[in-house]
Amino acid sequence: MPPEPATTSDPPDESAEEAPRGLPVDWGLAARTATRLMQPGPTVSQAEALRIVELLRADAVTAEGHVREVTGLGAGLPLLPADVVDRPSWASAAVAGMAALTRDAKLPAVPATARKLTSTTAGLQAGAVLSYLGSRVLGQYDPYGGADGEGRLLLVAPNVVAAQQALDVPMDDFALWVCLHEATHRLQFTAVPWLRDYFSGEVTGFLSAAETTAAGILERLPGVISSAREGKGGMGLIELLQGPEQRAMLDRLLALTTLLEGHADHVMDAVGPAVVPSVATIRGRFTARRRGGGLLDRLLRALLGVEAKVRQYAVGSAFTKHVVDSVGMTGFNKVWTSPATLPTRAELTDPDAWLRRV
Repeated sequence: MPPEPATTSDPPDESAEEAPRGLPVDWGLAARTATRLMQPGPTVSQAEALRIVELLRADAVTAEGHVREVTGLGAGLPLLPADVVDRPSWASAAVAGMAALTRDAKLPAVPATARKLTSTTAGLQAGAVLSYLGSRVLGQYDPYGGADGEGRLLLVAPNVVAAQQALDVPMDDFALWVCLHEATHRLQFTAVPWLRDYFSGEVTGFLSAAETTAAGILERLPGVISSAREGKGGMGLIELLQGPEQRAMLDRLLALTTLLEGHADHVMDAVGPAVVPSVATIRGRFTARRRGGGLLDRLLRALLGVEAKVRQYAVGSAFTKHVVDSVGMTGFNKVWTSPATLPTRAELTDPDAWLRRV
């Protein structure tokens, strides 16, 4: 039965809400849920905890100096410390960063009641994901975090301790090694002036292109099932369900994040044993730990996309090593010239194609 036509005395039609910006996520609920579900960190003495906090703060500065020497990036920029945080503080910072990164996404209009329900559900789901990741993330550079929104480097002390204990490696070496990875990420965004806006623009474009009806997905579903059965392309289900425009955006985002992660992984090892004496042992044990875990842990990682993240490290690191071995770090740094010189997703697995193009 069609609705009665509205009159001037009718209350506003809640379905008339126009293209709200930002993801429909209750970010406050996400932070509270993550904190409530998060497991406590390892137990250490107060003296040891203070020592590790000071060690990480100092190592963040030291690490970026080494990263600049290896990469040739960032000359003249200030050397900044990191914020050393616990697990709940990381979750709160992650929520703030995601909210800032996605706030400009322009989404199709939905009824206010439906948006409220969606935001609550999404908040609970995001909180559950963050509670899992919050016990595993060692550090993170948030280009949009901090009081001024200009970026913030976080190091999660309980997780660094837990990983160091599990790997049975020297804390002094491991703390610096972790800082080398995160300092590389900070330098990528601070030394490449266009990268921050480019990344946020790509995320906004991808989210704004999302379909709000099932029509497009249903049209593609037979092809998705066929591709999955035949193992074509190696794409995950989420990629196969994207339309052509959104998949092209997703390809660019995946290519960029694979490059950023692989470059950081390469640099943290390239600094070498003169700086981190046990780097070879740490890398070997850490890589094995990334691939290990019980059945439930591996299932959760697969569902949350962590397995894909591990593959990103390997692909991006192999690309970086091949290019650096071929043309040196100065030649590799041409990737940072402009968005046009970034490798495509196909070029990441065929670095010679990137070398011929750029």
